[in-house]
Order: sequence, then structure tokens, then C-alpha cells
Amino acid sequence: MKTRTLTTELEIPYLGFGTYLISNADVAGVVAEAIRAGYRHIDTAEGYQNESGVGAGIRQALESENLARGDLFVTTKLWPGNPAWGQPAKTTQSTVTSLEASLERLGLNYVDLYLIHAPYDRDQRLAQWRGLVELKRQGKARAIGVSNFSIKHIEELKAAGLPVPVANQIELHPWSQKPDLVRYLADNAITPIAYSSLVPLATWRTGEGQNSAKTDQMKADGEHADAPFKVMAKKYGVSEAQVLLRWAVQKGYPVLPRSIRADRIRNNADIFGFQIDAADMAAIEGMDRGDGVAWAIGDPTKAP
Repeated sequence: MKTRTLTTELEIPYLGFGTYLISNADVAGVVAEAIRAGYRHIDTAEGYQNESGVGAGIRQALESENLARGDLFVTTKLWPGNPAWGQPAKTTQSTVTSLEASLERLGLNYVDLYLIHAPYDRDQRLAQWRGLVELKRQGKARAIGVSNFSIKHIEELKAAGLPVPVANQIELHPWSQKPDLVRYLADNAITPIAYSSLVPLATWRTGEGQNSAKTDQMKADGEHADAPFKVMAKKYGVSEAQVLLRWAVQKGYPVLPRSIRADRIRNNADIFGFQIDAADMAAIEGMDRGDGVAWAIGDPTKAP
């Protein structure tokens, strides 16, 4: 299976392509290359400031690969605003206009999945979610969800009598497995979508401009001890990145690997020709270290 049921009318591909930290100037060619390599889910966000380039890459690939819009699954995200950063929180109406602006930049009539990027402002979360519900009603988003939300944040939506999100895009990898949150999502028919799947690799975010205070500290602490994945990669005849992506897919998580290199884009797509055995899956289960590096789910005021 290369897709997972997101709603009764919509399947989400397990293999997605992430565009975080790819500039608007560079992203069109990279997205087109990913689609040529077989990716059918493209993930972007208002906050990435590259939606125009993503849209150009989609149009380029649809023409060159003779694909229809319906052959692709496109996700973008609402930047909710953050009063702590001097940004006003989005209202229901400005949430609606935000997606309309994203669609104009993307050159699309609808997105397949629209997410609230983060649960910044408590007073406005419900207002923003009502905006997403309205956008789904209008057909501008086929499905709606959230990103970086905790159990508490989703329970707020339920308590208000609002529809439950169909997806929660969160950091998930062997070092940050979030078992309680994942179990809650399963119990509520919410699909976990994994980002930062490749955190345990020594090469994660080593490129210029991709570091953060958290990644710098990890390196200083020697946390990129990726020997177990090197052993598994040799065992299965694949790359370490493929092992990590395959682990997520076997757990039922759609993934969003990102690269600007054509060889890595293609290598990361080749994850359906092998399976991690039960013993290795059990070994990985014991590698959980708790919270991740990209977002503090328990403290949504702490951004990456």
C-alpha cells in the first residue's frame, strides 16, 4: 500500500515531499524533480514563503509528466500569527483569506489538506479552526487538520463541538516517538503525518543556513550516534535515510523527506521495496528519547 485513508473520500500518499527551508527561487525545479521521481504529495506552508515556487514546480511537472491535478496531493498550512512575536493572531475571516492568498500563490483552485501550522494563541485557536471548517465547506480544502498540536489542543476543539482534525503533522522518528499522542490520534481516527524523519542521521541539517540552536546543541552533545541505522542499512542493502523513512511508513505515518539533490530525492522515494523485520522494529521501539528537536509539543510557545 502506498496510500493511507485520510477521509472516506481522500487517500494520502505515504511518500510526500517537504519544502521547508527551500527558497522560493530554488523550489520550483526541486518540486518538479520530486514529482518526476514519483512523489505525489507536495507539502508547503504560508510560513515557508515559497508557495509561488512550489506552484510553478507543480505546473511544470503536471505538463512534463502528463499528469492531472487530481494525481497530486497538495498540503499547505495557515500561519496562525504569534502575538509573542508581534504578529496578530488570525481570526476566522483572516484564516479564510489566508488560504485564498495561498491558493493564488500556488495557482490552484483547492488544496487537498490545509493545516493550522501551530497552536500559538489559545484565544484564537477555535476561531482559526472555524475558518478551516468554512474553507472545507467551500471546497477550497478537501480535508483539514493541524500541525504540532498536543492532546490538550485537540480536546479544546472537541469540547467546543467542532469537527475533529483528520491529521496532525508532528515530528516523528525513532528518537521522538510520542507514544501517548500517537495512541490518542489512533483512538480519534486522526492520521499522524511525520516530519523531521531523518533527525537521527549525522547529516541532518548540516547544510548552510539549516542549523538551529537545538541542532547545534545536539552536535555538541554527540547525539548523532547513528550506528544502529548504519547496521540496518547494510542488512537491507539500503541507505540509512531509507531505513528511517521505511520505519515511519511501517508505523503508518506518511513522511515528508526533503532534499535539493536529485540523487537523494530519488533515493528517499525508494522505500517500498523492502521491509524492516520485527526484531529491528522492536529494537527501534527502545530508542525513544522523548521530545523532539523541531517543536516542543508540550510548550507550543517554543518555536523551532
